[in-house]
Amino acid sequence: MLNQETVAAIKALKQQGKSIQGMTKELGLSRNTVKKYLPHKDCAPQYQRVGSKPGKPDPFKDYIRSRIEAAAPGRIPAAVPYREILETGFQGKVGIVSDYAAILKPKPDNEPALRFEIKPGRQMQADFTIIRRGGNPPKAFAATLGYSRASCVRFYDNGRTEARTDGLCNSFELFCGMAHKVLFDNAKTVMIQRDACAEDGRRLNPVLPAAADGYGFLSKICRHIGLGLKSRVELFKRYLKSGFIMPLQATLRSSGLLSDVQTADGCIGKRLSQTADARVHGTTGKIPTSV
Repeated sequence: MLNQETVAAIKALKQQGKSIQGMTKELGLSRNTVKKYLPHKDCAPQYQRVGSKPGKPDPFKDYIRSRIEAAAPGRIPAAVPYREILETGFQGKVGIVSDYAAILKPKPDNEPALRFEIKPGRQMQADFTIIRRGGNPPKAFAATLGYSRASCVRFYDNGRTEARTDGLCNSFELFCGMAHKVLFDNAKTVMIQRDACAEDGRRLNPVLPAAADGYGFLSKICRHIGLGLKSRVELFKRYLKSGFIMPLQATLRSSGLLSDVQTADGCIGKRLSQTADARVHGTTGKIPTSV
């Protein structure tokens, strides 16, 4: 299509008495092109809107929507369906999937977090989280190192003190050592009197001081007020539920299966080693396993 100036030039040359052959030589156009624009009364060319091309995520939108709906009322991050559609031929970036997923789910309220920088080997944060779905929901013990943010997870069918102690042992084995101090909340399995945060351990469950003496770490009890001092493990628990538990339950539910302790325990190791501890952490900007 010719621009407005060329069309106006054709009109001007026609008014000057130029022939079609003369206009083609002067303007460098073909005879058919000159004939096409001669009858136009309006010099402005008529542009037509080009139809929108299909986007890269269009063939995968139904799958992305089904994954998000299957996890409702829970939430799964866009990185989960992104990794899954990569295996089926998707060639776009994760940002495309994130933009589409943001349309399908409401944005959560951002809770302010207090961050405390910790030296290597000085602190580990441990806590239990309950997966509140299903008839027999598993409990997850999560431990996160304060410096590198590397994490360990074990699933249990209860949250008793023995399970917490076993989770600590597995964490120390995975991290090939222990931190100088371990932070807990004031759960019943940790404190005999929940309203007291005693530094000397006189009101702690006797199993915990025994484990601390045996392994040689100091235990500190934190009041559960927002994220607080245990922000690292609290944030990891959110990632654990949204990035692992919800996708796993959605996958099993689509096959008519339920998630249990054995299934979750068998899948979490691969997710930690290949995804959670292998990704660049958003706060530190480093890979946890390389710190």
